[in-house]
Formats: sequence, C-alpha cells, structure tokens
Amino acid sequence: MFDLQSGRVALRFGDRSLTHAELASCAGALARRLAGSPRVAVWATPAIETCVAVVAALLAGVPAVPLNPKVGERELAHILGDSAPASVLAAPGVELPAGLADLPRLDVTLEGGDGELPAEPGAEAPALIVYTSGTTGSPKGVVLPRRAIVSTLDAIAEAWEWTEDDVLVHALPLFHVHGLILGVLGPLRRGGTLNHLGKFSTEAVTRALQDDGTMMFGVPTMYHRIAEEVGADGELAAALKRARLLVSGSAALPVRDHERIAAATGQRVVERYGMTETLMNTSVRADGDRRPGAVGLPLPGVEVRLAGDDGAVLDEPGAIGEIQVRGQNLFTEYLNRPDATAEAFADGWFRTGDVGTRDPDGYYRIVGRKATDIIKSGGYKIGAGEIENALLEHPAVKEVAVTGEPDDDLGERIVAWVVPSGDAPAADELSDHVARLLTPHKRPRRVRFVESLPRNDMGKVMKRALGT
Repeated sequence: MFDLQSGRVALRFGDRSLTHAELASCAGALARRLAGSPRVAVWATPAIETCVAVVAALLAGVPAVPLNPKVGERELAHILGDSAPASVLAAPGVELPAGLADLPRLDVTLEGGDGELPAEPGAEAPALIVYTSGTTGSPKGVVLPRRAIVSTLDAIAEAWEWTEDDVLVHALPLFHVHGLILGVLGPLRRGGTLNHLGKFSTEAVTRALQDDGTMMFGVPTMYHRIAEEVGADGELAAALKRARLLVSGSAALPVRDHERIAAATGQRVVERYGMTETLMNTSVRADGDRRPGAVGLPLPGVEVRLAGDDGAVLDEPGAIGEIQVRGQNLFTEYLNRPDATAEAFADGWFRTGDVGTRDPDGYYRIVGRKATDIIKSGGYKIGAGEIENALLEHPAVKEVAVTGEPDDDLGERIVAWVVPSGDAPAADELSDHVARLLTPHKRPRRVRFVESLPRNDMGKVMKRALGT
C-alpha cells in the first residue's frame, strides 16, 4: 500500500515530523507488536502518533477502528461492543475516557526497530472500520477493504494530478474518511508530505501555504471562514493563490463562498463527492471546469447513476434522483449488520441516500439527502440546497439551513433557519428574495432566526436537531 523508503518528510505536525523511512521504522516496530490481533482501536487525536498507529495497523494487516476523541459515553460503548477491539492505541500521556478502562492500552511511540513485517493481506481484507455519524440510529461500522482505499487514492491522484512533490495542508479530524484516508493515507500513497495544522485558522493556512504547501483540504465551514476574511486579507489571498489545488468536501460548498474566494484569489475550489461507504465517487478534475455547485465526473473505476423513487434509471440531464454507485471503491459490509448491508444495495448498486442531478456534459450536482433535503411541497419536489444558496446571496444572511415541515395544504412547507449577519431582516423580505431569484413555489413559508446552526465534527449541519 505504501513505499516508505524515502528521506522526504512524510508527516509534519507543528515542530514534529517523520520522513517516510522514519515512519516505516516506527510503524513497523508497532506493527510487529500488533500482528495477530483481530482488531485494534485508535484514539484518533490530531497528533502524529495517530498516523503512526493507523499505518502500523495497515502494515500488520490488522483492521483499525478510529475513535473520535469527542465521542460520548453511549456511542463509545456501542462502538466497542460492536467492533470488539483487542486493544486501544493512543499517544503517550493522552487521557482516555472511563469507557476504555477495561481495554488494554498500547502507547504509540516514535521509536524505530528492525525485523520482518507480516505479509500484506489480500485486497479484500478489512483495513479500517469507520463508524457512521448515526443520524438515523446507532452508528454502523463501515468495513473498508484495502482495495477500496487503494482504488480511491489512485483515482483521485489521477484526477488531481497528485504527485510526490505535493505538500498537503489540512486541519481535518483523523477519525473519518476525509482527514484520515484522503488526508493522511493519500500523501503516504503518493510518497509526498502531509502538513497537519492541528487546529484550523486562517493564519495557520496562510503560513503553511506560504511555506511549501501546494494543496489544501477543507470542509465548507473552513472555506466559509476563509471567504469571510480573504477579501480584506491580502496575505491570505496571496497564499491561497499560489496553491496548486484547494479541495472542499464532506458537505456542499455554498456558491457565495465559492465566488468570494475566486474573486479575491483567482483560485476556484475543487469540489468532490464521497461518503464513508463509498470513499470517493466523483470529482472535478484539476484541469476541469471548477464550476460552483458541481462535484464533477465519476472517478476512474467508479460507475454512477440516478434512480427515481420507483427504482427506474434516470438518463435525461436535469432529472433529480437518488445517486447510486458501484465500483472498487465500495465498502464490504456494515459490521454485524447483514440486514442493513442487504438493504443498502439494489442489484449490486449502493444506494447512497443522496439526491442529485446530472448536467448535459455529465457533471453531477448534489441536491441533498433524500430524507432531509428533498421537500415535497404543493406537488413539487424541491431541493433545500438551491434555496439555501439563494438565501446566502442576501446580505443580511450569514448562514442558513432549509428544511420541510408538515403542512395540511401543501404536504410540506419550506422553513428557513437563518443566522443573520447583523440585525434580522423581515421574514417577508427573505421570502420575496427567494421568489425573485428562483420561483414563487420555492419561497420559504416560514423564516426562523437562530444564533447558530447545529453542526457535527465534520461541519455538516444536523438538520434533524433544528427545532428540538
């Protein structure tokens, strides 16, 4: 999976770093201790030891279960009971919660060692078990085989022209697909460098891109902060302009933020689309049209289609349907959940639960989640994202989420949850703004002003928490 021989820096966390050869030595020493374990948990703090632990597990052929350091008691108990790890790997001195007290702890050190590594397992062998966010019940353990990771990393490398000369900058958490698989294993697979910022700030991004950073990964909340500041911060604008690639994922990037960054830097953000079960599905290519709101074309080795409510395949451009995927990028199963695994597939195609459309040239656009972002009102099927982007064009709107709620007349009425940028405007003003930009039937019937929107660790708005 990796060629860890070079003297090039592989991992940089502040003033701590490891070359590829040094990483091979210390991860190899740990891998020999892990050999034969059924599974291991990794306490995934934003530290160089987390990367060493995951690489060691991969070298040992032992499936790793990354744990969110902010995980709650009940969710932690569920994950441990479901995945049954033999031990937990953590950085020395890091305090672990009481829920891990009965699990043997292995401190991850940066001490090297020599010796034979276990033979690399086959392509279908489990590599990682990543737990979903659990928005519709207890989190499910997504079993990701080695071939899914390899195929995805090689596909995005081709699409983004990613080489060993690239230095990736990000501050993403290390317990999920975006930050860990793309953001750590991606640079290692290429033989390049990761510069992890620890905690996101525009100042840290500026310094890293001024130094040797060539690529940046972020989520929309990070790019929103950049968009808010870049127009007045010439140093930040210049740093972003010199980057080879800015990539946004994990949620849709609002069109307004995309355009503000482009106006200040001349640099357009690349959007892509993936999820825990599929890793990466589509992306705008490095040399492609980086149009706002589009997540690009299917990646090499990935097939994508749209299906209607009746399961029929929708071929015509502009049709709205559920995104379904198949290819080498797919997960194997939900751990201990054969029922959920079977339900997730239709004729070999994974049913993502995301709804999208396809432009005439094949570019995909994400409308939203089937359960929370499609509003059926007055006989129309309406995507929440389109209304959110329209509302964000109003100067009085800082952040917004659009949902539907039951209505005796319309079936569902459109509700806008608005974080104002200053004094709250009149609700009718915002509704009329949407009706003018889109069509009258897409205007919010209710506008509710809030101080903030509930978000998870990846920056996604938790719409189910609105109104509770």
